[in-house]
Amino acid sequence: MPSDDTNAPDPRPGYRTLLRNREFAGLYAGFTLTVGASTLSGFALGTLVDRSTGSPFLTAVSMYGATFATVLGATTLMSVADGSRPRRTLIALQCVALAGACAQAVPGMPLAARFALLLLLGFFQSLNTGTRMGLLAEVVPASAYVPARSLMNITAGGTSVLGFTLGAVLLRHLTPQGLFLAAGALTAAALAVTAATVREHSVRPPRRPGLRETWTANAALLSRGGPRALLLNLWVPNGLIVGCEALFIPYAGENAGVLLAAASGGMLLGDLTVGRLLTAAWRRRCAFPLRLLLAAPYLLFALHPPTPVAAVAVFVASAGFAATLPLQERLLALTSEQVRGQVQGVESAGRMTWQGIGAAIAGATAQVLSPTVTITALAAVSVCVTVASRPYVDRTRALKAAPGSPRR
Repeated sequence: MPSDDTNAPDPRPGYRTLLRNREFAGLYAGFTLTVGASTLSGFALGTLVDRSTGSPFLTAVSMYGATFATVLGATTLMSVADGSRPRRTLIALQCVALAGACAQAVPGMPLAARFALLLLLGFFQSLNTGTRMGLLAEVVPASAYVPARSLMNITAGGTSVLGFTLGAVLLRHLTPQGLFLAAGALTAAALAVTAATVREHSVRPPRRPGLRETWTANAALLSRGGPRALLLNLWVPNGLIVGCEALFIPYAGENAGVLLAAASGGMLLGDLTVGRLLTAAWRRRCAFPLRLLLAAPYLLFALHPPTPVAAVAVFVASAGFAATLPLQERLLALTSEQVRGQVQGVESAGRMTWQGIGAAIAGATAQVLSPTVTITALAAVSVCVTVASRPYVDRTRALKAAPGSPRR
C-alpha cells in the first residue's frame, strides 16, 4: 500500500522502467487501444444522434450515457474484479466490448436500440475497469502505483486528443458507421494484446464472486466516513465538469472538436505534472487547488467567449482532473488488499456514473436555458461542492486501512 508518511522517501520509477514490466506494458497497451476505440465510438454516436435529432439532451446522453450503467456493475457483480481468474475475466469482458462495437456499426439501427446497447456495454465496462485496476495494483509495486495511473491517464488524454481529431477528419470521408468499425478494430487489437501479455494471478485466494460478496464489500466501504468523503470528491466535481464538456457540440457546433481536444490536452498536462513531477506530500497539498482549477475557468463561459479563448479556458481547467491521482492514492491506502479491485472499480464506476449524471443534467438544463448559462452554473456548483467537502477530505490523512470484507 502507498505510504502516508510525508517524511518518507518517495521512490518513483520512471515511465520507461514501468514499460519494461511486460504485464504492465500489456495492460497499458490494451487500455490505450480501448480508450481510442471508446473515443471514436462516442464521437460517432454523438454525431449521429445530433444529426438525427438536433437535441442537446440526447446528444449529451449519447456521448456519456453509458456511464449510467456502470453503477449497476458496481452494485451487483463488481466482486468479479477480485476473483481468482482476473485474466480470464478481463479477456471475456473485452470480447463483450468487441461485440458491442461491431453491433453499433450496423446501419439503420434505431436510436432506441443504440441507447440500449450503450447501457449494456456501460455495465460490462465498469467490471472491465475494476478488473484492470485490480491487476494494475498487483503487477506494479506500491511506489509505482501513482506513476502507473499517471501514465495511463496521460495516455488517455493523448489518445482522446488523437481520437477526436481523427474522428473529425474521418467523418469528412466516412459515415458514423465507418467510425464504429474503426473502433471495433481497435477493440480487437486491445483484446489480442491483453491475451498475449497478461498472466493469470493464481495467488489470489479462491472466491465466489456474486451479488452478496459485492454488497458486503460495498457496505463496508461506504460505512466509513473517510472513503465516503474521498469518493464524493472523486465523483461529483468531476461529473459536473464533464457535463460542461457534454455541451461542447451544442455550444460550438463544428468547432466542438477544438474544445474536446483542448480538454484532453489539459488533462494530459495535469496528469504528467502531478503524477511524474510531484512528491507524495505535494500531491496531497495540490488536491484541493486542482479541484478548484477544474471548475473555475468555466465561469468565463458566462461571457460567451470566442472559440480560441474558450479553448484556452478548457485546457487550463482540464489540468484540474489530475486531482484524482492524490485522491485515488489515498483511497488505495485506506483499502485492504482483498478488495482493492472492487474498491477501485466502485470508484471508477461512481465517477463514470456521475459523468453521465452531469451530462444528463447539462443536456436537460440546456433544453430550457442556453448552453452558455448551463456551463457556467455547473462550474459554480462544482466549486461549491469542492469547498464544502474539503474539511472531510483533510481528515482522511489520519485514517488507516480497514480489514477486508468478511469471507464466506
